[in-house]
Amino acid sequence: MEFIAYLIMIVFFTKVAGDLSVRLGQPSVLGKLIVGILLGPAVLGWIEHGAFIDEVAEIGVLLLMFIAGLETDLDQLRKNWKSALAVAVGGIILPFVGGYGVAIAFGLDHNLGLFLGVVLSATSVSISVQVLKDMNKLNSREGTTILGAAVFDDVLVVILLAFMMSAMGAGGAEESIGMMLGKKALFFAAILVAGWFLVPKVMKWMAPLKVTEAVVSAALVICFGFAYFAEWLHMAGIIGSFAAGIAIAQTDYGHTVEKKIEPIAYSIFVPVFFVSIGLNVSFEGMGEQWLFLIVLTVVACLTKLIGGFAGARMTGFDSKSSLAIGSGMVSRGEVALIIAATGLQAGLVVPEYFTSIILAIILTTLVTPPLLKLTMKDVGKATAATEKSKSNALPS
Repeated sequence: MEFIAYLIMIVFFTKVAGDLSVRLGQPSVLGKLIVGILLGPAVLGWIEHGAFIDEVAEIGVLLLMFIAGLETDLDQLRKNWKSALAVAVGGIILPFVGGYGVAIAFGLDHNLGLFLGVVLSATSVSISVQVLKDMNKLNSREGTTILGAAVFDDVLVVILLAFMMSAMGAGGAEESIGMMLGKKALFFAAILVAGWFLVPKVMKWMAPLKVTEAVVSAALVICFGFAYFAEWLHMAGIIGSFAAGIAIAQTDYGHTVEKKIEPIAYSIFVPVFFVSIGLNVSFEGMGEQWLFLIVLTVVACLTKLIGGFAGARMTGFDSKSSLAIGSGMVSRGEVALIIAATGLQAGLVVPEYFTSIILAIILTTLVTPPLLKLTMKDVGKATAATEKSKSNALPS
């Protein structure tokens, strides 16, 4: 019965904290993340990590990205692919150099420095997606660029991680770079074909079935099927669920699915995901590594922010929009947590530094919601001012 008590606490406290956060002028997701820290081992110890929390949280993040795909403007995404790629590349180069530099500055091993660079290169926009949704900015030019950049970032970081582990012989990584690239190409080719031909047929076939919620059930099968396929080819499952959302949005059932999936996701699964991030926080052994943690967190935030800013600025965005895009890329979230755990298992991370790395990842995730809200507000003001000046310039 323990998991029922966990659900009661998570659902109740995340809703209350989310409401309080909004009343204080912050995104609701910030309050939900803080609840995870308070309820977890770091403070009260009421909720502990376990298989149940991890599995429900995994469903939560898949559904969150699935909804993001359903709400994504595909035409806007196509228009901004160059900017998305530039933001992704800029958001990998600087954090990689920064992570390696921090390790060397603190006298750590060369291999650990390279791995730390990979960890800081990761991006998880699931938190940014929630903030953009709260602000109705998910389909803005900035929002679609952040989403597109996250897709490119995921592919590039996975390739970088596999390349590094192969070169170091870590964790028994024996897959060739050619095989790894082939799998990535196969994934994108397969989801493109499936999204274009298979998804509409599955939805059309299952919709008339005389069972409860046949359309939503079909959508969930596609969402989890795409996610499973992505994981099978060593891609992040969230990329698969995001692609599934985009594919279903192009059918006649997109609006219905979105309307009925949101209550399922936001009532239980997404709150558990937000809380699960805070459960990773632990303050044990931090007395000797506080300076390393501060420097690593600052470098993690600044390098991703500047890298994303530079990529957006070089591809035509103004300074305020570029700053908002860079802010949306700061969160490392569950993607970096998974990479860090992989490094620990492969012997690339020194155990005594693992907690500091995890805390730095959590801090970047906590910083992102207020930072993104602040910078996106400036974008809204700039856009309104531009439109007003244009209307005033029109002849009466």
